[in-house]
Amino acid sequence: MVILGVNYCLMLIVLCYVNAHPLASDEPYPYYTRADWVAAPATDVEPLSAPVPYVVIHHTYIPGACNTTAQCAASMRSMQEYHQSLGWGDIGYNFAVGSEGGAYEGRGWDTVGIHAGRANNYSIGIVLIGDWRVNLPPTKQLTTTKALIAKGVKDGVISPQYRLIGHSQVMSTECPGGALLSHIATWDHYWPGHVEFRGATTSPSLIYSTL
Repeated sequence: MVILGVNYCLMLIVLCYVNAHPLASDEPYPYYTRADWVAAPATDVEPLSAPVPYVVIHHTYIPGACNTTAQCAASMRSMQEYHQSLGWGDIGYNFAVGSEGGAYEGRGWDTVGIHAGRANNYSIGIVLIGDWRVNLPPTKQLTTTKALIAKGVKDGVISPQYRLIGHSQVMSTECPGGALLSHIATWDHYWPGHVEFRGATTSPSLIYSTL
């Protein structure tokens, strides 16, 4: 009985290790698939035409920052449930990033998101889980966000000449929070001012001004 007990404990340790350190990605950050965070089936799967010319950055505001894999997975399920209740068919974002540095697959690279109005067809939407109006996300969260964008460029989903914008540059919202928006304004490819997308099936028309 003692041997069985030891074997059972070892099995639990192995299972916990695998779930906490997904092996499906060779990227320099923990990557969690929809299966990892136990996503419900999606009912909206419109193909995304790549490469997209924009990356749109968001924050969740609610739920707040998550600092463990379990917390972030719970946040993903919460967001998906809410977004599906709005009739969106799935979580709205293509990807989410937690404060522990993990990247969480939302709609992924191949599916149009519902996160920034008419910009959806022309962008990958990445949400940094938390409220970033006053405080900046942890360094790990910011580093993973940059690495995720770099992967999209490397894989041909995001144009090498992409423009980086915040949600508030497309729609009337506080998202992605003042602190985070000011920070991404220092990143490569940031595009200042308002960006207007006049139609979902035509090339975007830009209106920009100095912030």
